[in-house]
Amino acid sequence: MDSSPIDFATEADLPVMAALLGELFSLESDFSADRDKQVAGLRLILENPALGRLFVLRMNGEVAGMANALVTVSTAEGGRVVLLEDVIVRANLRGQGHGRRLVQRVMDWAQSEGYKRVTLLMDADNAVALAFYGRLGFSPSGMKVLRRTLLC
Repeated sequence: MDSSPIDFATEADLPVMAALLGELFSLESDFSADRDKQVAGLRLILENPALGRLFVLRMNGEVAGMANALVTVSTAEGGRVVLLEDVIVRANLRGQGHGRRLVQRVMDWAQSEGYKRVTLLMDADNAVALAFYGRLGFSPSGMKVLRRTLLC
Protein backbone atom coordinates (compact mmCIF):
# COMPACT_ATOMS: atom_id res chain seq x y z
CA MET A 1 0.00 0.00 0.00
CA ASP A 2 1.27 3.47 -0.84
CA SER A 3 2.14 5.46 2.24
CA SER A 4 2.29 8.89 0.59
CA PRO A 5 0.32 11.14 2.93
CA ILE A 6 -2.94 12.83 2.01
CA ASP A 7 -3.72 15.73 4.29
CA PHE A 8 -5.30 19.14 4.35
CA ALA A 9 -3.67 21.88 2.28
CA THR A 10 -1.81 24.84 3.72
CA GLU A 11 -1.18 28.36 2.43
CA ALA A 12 2.21 27.23 1.12
CA ASP A 13 0.51 24.63 -1.10
CA LEU A 14 -1.62 27.12 -3.05
CA PRO A 15 0.85 27.92 -5.88
CA VAL A 16 1.36 24.25 -6.74
CA MET A 17 -2.36 23.59 -6.43
CA ALA A 18 -3.09 26.46 -8.82
CA ALA A 19 -0.65 24.89 -11.31
CA LEU A 20 -2.45 21.55 -10.97
CA LEU A 21 -5.76 23.31 -11.62
CA GLY A 22 -4.24 24.82 -14.76
CA GLU A 23 -3.47 21.30 -15.92
CA LEU A 24 -6.95 20.07 -15.02
CA PHE A 25 -8.71 22.95 -16.74
CA SER A 26 -6.72 22.30 -19.92
CA LEU A 27 -8.43 18.89 -19.99
CA GLU A 28 -11.96 20.20 -19.36
CA SER A 29 -14.13 21.82 -22.02
CA ASP A 30 -16.01 24.22 -19.72
CA PHE A 31 -13.10 25.92 -17.98
CA SER A 32 -9.90 27.75 -18.74
CA ALA A 33 -6.96 28.42 -16.46
CA ASP A 34 -6.48 31.78 -14.78
CA ARG A 35 -3.86 31.44 -12.06
CA ASP A 36 -5.04 34.48 -10.09
CA LYS A 37 -8.63 33.20 -10.04
CA GLN A 38 -7.53 29.72 -9.04
CA VAL A 39 -5.38 31.02 -6.16
CA ALA A 40 -8.22 33.30 -5.02
CA GLY A 41 -10.72 30.42 -5.04
CA LEU A 42 -8.37 28.06 -3.23
CA ARG A 43 -7.56 30.71 -0.63
CA LEU A 44 -11.26 31.37 -0.04
CA ILE A 45 -11.79 27.68 0.77
CA LEU A 46 -8.61 27.44 2.84
CA GLU A 47 -9.50 30.45 4.98
CA ASN A 48 -13.15 29.40 5.44
CA PRO A 49 -13.33 25.71 6.42
CA ALA A 50 -17.12 25.95 6.65
CA LEU A 51 -17.08 26.26 2.84
CA GLY A 52 -15.08 23.07 2.38
CA ARG A 53 -11.68 21.50 2.67
CA LEU A 54 -8.69 21.20 0.36
CA PHE A 55 -6.90 17.85 0.27
CA VAL A 56 -3.38 17.28 -1.06
CA LEU A 57 -1.37 14.18 -1.85
CA ARG A 58 2.27 14.65 -0.91
CA MET A 59 5.12 12.69 -2.41
CA ASN A 60 8.64 13.38 -1.18
CA GLY A 61 7.25 16.45 0.61
CA GLU A 62 5.82 17.95 -2.59
CA VAL A 63 2.17 18.33 -3.62
CA ALA A 64 1.55 15.70 -6.28
CA GLY A 65 -2.25 15.71 -6.37
CA MET A 66 -5.29 17.44 -4.98
CA ALA A 67 -9.04 17.35 -4.47
CA ASN A 68 -11.46 19.72 -2.86
CA ALA A 69 -14.67 19.06 -0.99
CA LEU A 70 -17.16 21.91 -1.02
CA VAL A 71 -19.93 21.90 1.58
CA THR A 72 -23.56 22.64 0.85
CA VAL A 73 -26.97 21.58 2.12
CA SER A 74 -29.37 19.21 0.40
CA THR A 75 -33.03 19.57 1.27
CA ALA A 76 -33.58 16.18 -0.40
CA GLU A 77 -31.12 14.58 2.02
CA GLY A 78 -32.07 16.79 4.95
CA GLY A 79 -28.53 17.74 5.77
CA ARG A 80 -25.05 18.70 4.69
CA VAL A 81 -23.56 17.21 1.54
CA VAL A 82 -20.26 17.52 -0.33
CA LEU A 83 -19.52 18.58 -3.87
CA LEU A 84 -16.25 16.88 -4.87
CA GLU A 85 -14.23 19.02 -7.25
CA ASP A 86 -10.79 19.41 -8.79
CA VAL A 87 -9.50 15.88 -8.43
CA ILE A 88 -6.16 15.73 -10.20
CA VAL A 89 -2.84 13.94 -9.89
CA ARG A 90 0.30 14.97 -11.76
CA ALA A 91 0.33 13.39 -15.22
CA ASN A 92 3.46 11.30 -14.57
CA LEU A 93 1.86 9.74 -11.46
CA ARG A 94 -1.51 8.76 -12.91
CA GLY A 95 -2.58 5.14 -13.11
CA GLN A 96 -0.85 4.25 -9.84
CA GLY A 97 -3.84 4.47 -7.49
CA HIS A 98 -3.18 7.99 -6.19
CA GLY A 99 -6.45 9.41 -7.54
CA ARG A 100 -8.38 6.56 -5.96
CA ARG A 101 -6.65 7.24 -2.64
CA LEU A 102 -7.46 10.96 -2.86
CA VAL A 103 -11.14 10.33 -3.53
CA GLN A 104 -11.31 7.68 -0.81
CA ARG A 105 -9.71 10.09 1.67
CA VAL A 106 -12.38 12.71 0.86
CA MET A 107 -15.11 10.07 1.17
CA ASP A 108 -13.77 8.89 4.54
CA TRP A 109 -13.58 12.49 5.79
CA ALA A 110 -17.12 13.25 4.57
CA GLN A 111 -18.52 10.18 6.27
CA SER A 112 -16.69 10.90 9.53
CA GLU A 113 -18.10 14.45 9.49
CA GLY A 114 -21.67 13.23 8.97
CA TYR A 115 -22.20 14.38 5.38
CA LYS A 116 -25.03 12.55 3.67
CA ARG A 117 -23.85 12.45 0.04
CA VAL A 118 -20.92 13.24 -2.20
CA THR A 119 -21.70 14.55 -5.69
CA LEU A 120 -19.31 15.42 -8.48
CA LEU A 121 -19.43 16.87 -11.96
CA MET A 122 -17.26 15.81 -14.90
CA ASP A 123 -17.10 16.30 -18.63
CA ALA A 124 -19.91 14.23 -20.15
CA ASP A 125 -17.60 12.72 -22.78
CA ASN A 126 -14.75 11.76 -20.41
CA ALA A 127 -15.04 7.96 -20.55
CA VAL A 128 -11.88 7.47 -18.47
CA ALA A 129 -13.22 9.61 -15.61
CA LEU A 130 -16.65 7.97 -15.82
CA ALA A 131 -15.05 4.52 -15.46
CA PHE A 132 -12.74 5.75 -12.66
CA TYR A 133 -15.58 7.19 -10.58
CA GLY A 134 -17.80 4.20 -11.34
CA ARG A 135 -15.18 1.89 -9.82
CA LEU A 136 -15.33 4.09 -6.69
CA GLY A 137 -19.09 3.61 -6.33
CA PHE A 138 -20.38 6.76 -8.05
CA SER A 139 -23.32 6.34 -10.40
CA PRO A 140 -24.75 8.63 -13.08
CA SER A 141 -27.51 11.03 -12.10
CA GLY A 142 -30.56 11.88 -14.12
CA MET A 143 -30.01 15.55 -13.32
CA LYS A 144 -28.86 17.96 -16.02
CA VAL A 145 -26.33 20.65 -15.06
CA LEU A 146 -27.19 24.20 -16.08
CA ARG A 147 -25.32 27.31 -15.11
CA ARG A 148 -25.40 31.04 -15.62
CA THR A 149 -22.35 33.20 -15.07
CA LEU A 150 -22.97 36.38 -13.12
CA LEU A 151 -21.13 39.55 -13.94
CA CYS A 152 -19.68 41.07 -10.80
